[in-house]
Amino acid sequence: MALTFGKLLEEARSNVKGISSIEAKKQIEEKPNTYVIDVQDATDAGACGLIPSSVNISLGMLPIRADLELPEELRNAELADRNRPVLVTCGLGGQAALGAYLLKQMGFTDVAFIEGGTTAWKQEGFETV
Repeated sequence: MALTFGKLLEEARSNVKGISSIEAKKQIEEKPNTYVIDVQDATDAGACGLIPSSVNISLGMLPIRADLELPEELRNAELADRNRPVLVTCGLGGQAALGAYLLKQMGFTDVAFIEGGTTAWKQEGFETV
């Protein structure tokens, strides 16, 4: 049977932790070294706002930016530490779950995704840019 987005999402959600936007905000405040990644495509990123201090790395580019074996100019230096806390977001949370699962498969030990993405973040009344 062919995989679908729904099946991929189900697998990701069963293998990586999802947290609420309230929990995410608390983590960002308590662990200021938390790296927040918005995995939407650049053309879509920011359509519903971006979480302050988040960076945009599209889901398609995430495994390249996080790969320590690729040439330095292709990597994101902020992703070198596999123990650094990482939160992944997107517009509604689906791509974020896939991104967080991908990072977990790449050896990240403290990675989670924000349930409901930036939309849920905004619904809580939290700031976006």
